[in-house]
Amino acid sequence: MPAPHSMYAAPQQQQAQPQQQTPQQDLSVVLVTGSYDHEIRFWEAWSGICSRTIARSGESGQVNRLAISPDKRLLAAAIHKKVAVYEIAGNSSTPVVVFEGHGNNVTSVSFHSEGKWVVTGSEDSTIRIWDLRSSHLYRSYDNGSPVNDVCIHPNQGELISCDQAGSIKQWDLSENVCTLELAPAGDVPIRSVSIASDGSCLVAGNNKGKVFVWKINDDHSQHPRFQAVFKFTAHTRYLTRCLLSPDVKLLATCSADTTVKIWSITPNYEFKLEKILQGHQRWVWDCAFSADSAYLVTASSDHVARLWELASGETVRQYNGHRKAAVCVALNDVNLA
Repeated sequence: MPAPHSMYAAPQQQQAQPQQQTPQQDLSVVLVTGSYDHEIRFWEAWSGICSRTIARSGESGQVNRLAISPDKRLLAAAIHKKVAVYEIAGNSSTPVVVFEGHGNNVTSVSFHSEGKWVVTGSEDSTIRIWDLRSSHLYRSYDNGSPVNDVCIHPNQGELISCDQAGSIKQWDLSENVCTLELAPAGDVPIRSVSIASDGSCLVAGNNKGKVFVWKINDDHSQHPRFQAVFKFTAHTRYLTRCLLSPDVKLLATCSADTTVKIWSITPNYEFKLEKILQGHQRWVWDCAFSADSAYLVTASSDHVARLWELASGETVRQYNGHRKAAVCVALNDVNLA
């Protein structure tokens, strides 16, 4: 995340400084949270100031998930059964496009790397691909069970989903077919999946706080494509999110126990607890790493989002303003230059 460490030396002084640029001019760090209060808030990451609010006044539906396009131009918000896409650089609370068609809560939303497609998963048991250029549904997969999370393989040709029936499935984007299914803990629902940015491993967490790890082998390997290599109990209460860092050296797990745990990953895919991030007062629902894997943003039922410095395990910013549970967060601070 592009900010000097000196900013943390005197956070009160930093917050008191006049803002040099408007948020519309400075999009180097795009940080957004969504809440059960129906609002979507944009934040200046280093000052903690809310720079823009999409109030959605008069609209029903809580904000479930958020995703920022790779070019930082668009924000996709999963709002109950629909997905609203907003321009990040503007001030309009009117979406540029709305994808409708899911029959139940949309639980997952992601942008394809080229920003032309949006992938969604829903409690209506479908996974859908939407074309941003035509604003139409491109493809729909029938998962057979409510979908809790979907991630896009770095090769951009496959999807990995997880569901309430305890299954993890791989979907081939070139064909309308599920090509692989895993069920690591029987019918215990899988809450969250995360795939390494280099395609080396897959991590999944279930409702009981257990985490499962697979090494992903290439087609020439004598081992299966997804080779189970490790499993461990991350939390004794409900796990809400597991997320691999961009450098694939850390795993973050969020939980109903109010904590976020940071795990280091060995070359042999063993996971060691490094830090317990403590400060939230209620469930922690979501998290997002900075591009350099040095910081983590979290969202909690205590209405607050926090920015953590992972080297110290300390909160370095709080984002206060939501009136109900903050349940999703998105961060894009990738240098596009």
